[in-house]
Amino acid sequence: MNLKTKVVIIIIFAANSLFAQVAPKYSNEFLAIGVGGRALAMGNSVVASVDDISSVYWNPAGLTKLDKQMEIGAMHSEYFAGVAKFDFIGASYKIDDKSAAGISMIRFGVDDIPNTLDLVDSDGNIRYDRISSFSVADYAFLFSYARVLPIEGLSVGGNVKLIRRNAGDFANAWGFGFDVSAMYQTGNFSFGANLRDATSTFNAWKFNQDLLRDVFEATGNEVPENGLELTLPRLLLGAGYDFKITDKFNLYSEIGLNTTTDGKRNTLIKTDLISIDPSFGVELGYSDIVFARAGVNNFQQIPEFDGTNDFSWQPNIGVGIKYFGFRLDYALTDIGNQSIALYSHIFSLSYTFNSSSLFAKPDQPSYN
Repeated sequence: MNLKTKVVIIIIFAANSLFAQVAPKYSNEFLAIGVGGRALAMGNSVVASVDDISSVYWNPAGLTKLDKQMEIGAMHSEYFAGVAKFDFIGASYKIDDKSAAGISMIRFGVDDIPNTLDLVDSDGNIRYDRISSFSVADYAFLFSYARVLPIEGLSVGGNVKLIRRNAGDFANAWGFGFDVSAMYQTGNFSFGANLRDATSTFNAWKFNQDLLRDVFEATGNEVPENGLELTLPRLLLGAGYDFKITDKFNLYSEIGLNTTTDGKRNTLIKTDLISIDPSFGVELGYSDIVFARAGVNNFQQIPEFDGTNDFSWQPNIGVGIKYFGFRLDYALTDIGNQSIALYSHIFSLSYTFNSSSLFAKPDQPSYN
């Protein structure tokens, strides 16, 4: 059994448990993976400090900190030895000194999955020419807005989210939800909060029962019915401090708390109602041009066969460069912990510019 087949089996079993309950754990969990090389290198500890296009994901209020009028950005990453692909693309626009808007898309998918439902024909013959392929993919479209409030250092923002999930021609869903966020800066301190799925996000699932009925009945399974799935709120909190080491060097550190409300998870802090996953990240910057980053998150206790618990955590490192409006960030991160699993290389690229610079005449200088 190859790796892609194993991943698909995991997805199918996970989907089966999701459909069995209206408000399951890990609903729309693809939106918890993370966006941006800087954030992933710092263990997702950026809610209080994010100031680029990835703000639409981590904290929409951060869009007000854009230093130029427009920014475009993208990220590509691969997991499970390239079987699953995660992509982000977005653009933001600073409306005026007090408000900004953004639009972005996130996709997580497994492509080219063999469909062997018709492998055997009615005469019992194996027909490889009847094998087709399909994709299991999740999409999120974020429409963001942020505004500076009269209180000095305080800004707020939010997202309107449109969710699209599909499993080939077998099943698909549409979803809708909201995020609300805030960011506050005073002196060298920064604070941030992002309440995702603030009113719960609704996914309405529809199944192609004509394609599924024969297989499910032949295997003794119940044919799934159309239904509604809820994604319960998740609260991201962050607090950071910027240390000025010299005129050119500074060290920024941030601690984050990722709080879920869908019951007990395997996190460092957990109750029957909520679970809290802490994180910590640092960033050493030189002249706001070159950056070195590190972070830890995903603390867990893993039960062993002898009845004891092993403690695990996820390490992350990365670097970044900002130059003439371009921003390139890289992160080296594992999946879950410091295990022997393959590490993932994450790259994200963005470019900030003023719209006037695009339309400036050749003999007319452009001021950025």
